[in-house]
This record gives sequence, structure tokens and C-alpha cells, in this order.
Amino acid sequence: MKKTVMLCLAVLLAAGMTMASPKAEGKTFVGNISDSMCGLKHMMPGGDKACTIECVEGGSKYVLADPASGKVYELSDQTKPAEFAGQKVQVTGVLKGKVITVDSIKAVK
Repeated sequence: MKKTVMLCLAVLLAAGMTMASPKAEGKTFVGNISDSMCGLKHMMPGGDKACTIECVEGGSKYVLADPASGKVYELSDQTKPAEFAGQKVQVTGVLKGKVITVDSIKAVK
């Protein structure tokens, strides 16, 4: 009986350790705050900022466009990026798939 109980406890402990995962670490990404329609290249006259704002008002979402890698990342936060529309920024957060869960955004020169 004791052996069975100990075996069950060992199995439960092992299962618990397997399911526990460490918290994902934040990473820093550099790129431009753009919109999901235009991505890496804006087509409207008036500059990147005006195009990004107009596209977001039209239903697009804010994204981080990284011209160096050619990648476009969705941003979990759609409020913070508004003040950085069309600007080069540094986004800190956790990447899962193509979505960055945003911790912070700051302008980069």
C-alpha cells in the first residue's frame, strides 16, 4: 500500500513539474509603427504617420514593421502605438507566433 501511494505521489510530482513552464522573457524589437494594411511600405501621400493614422481609422491595426528583416509583427496593445505612428521605435515584449505582447514602446532616433 505504501509503495502504491509513493508511486502515485511521484507520478503527480513529475506531471506537475512537466506542466510548469518558466515565464517567457521579454525581447526587444526595433522597427516602425505602421498599420496592418500597409505593413512595410506606405502608399498614401503625406508621409508614414499620416498614412498609418488614416489606415488605422479605416479599420487597420497598429503593427511593428521591421524593414531590416522584412517582417511585420502584430501588436497586442492598440493604444500605446498611436502616439508613435510612423516613427521608428523600440518595442519590448514577448513574441508568440506573429504577435508581440507589448510591455513598452519608446521612440528611437
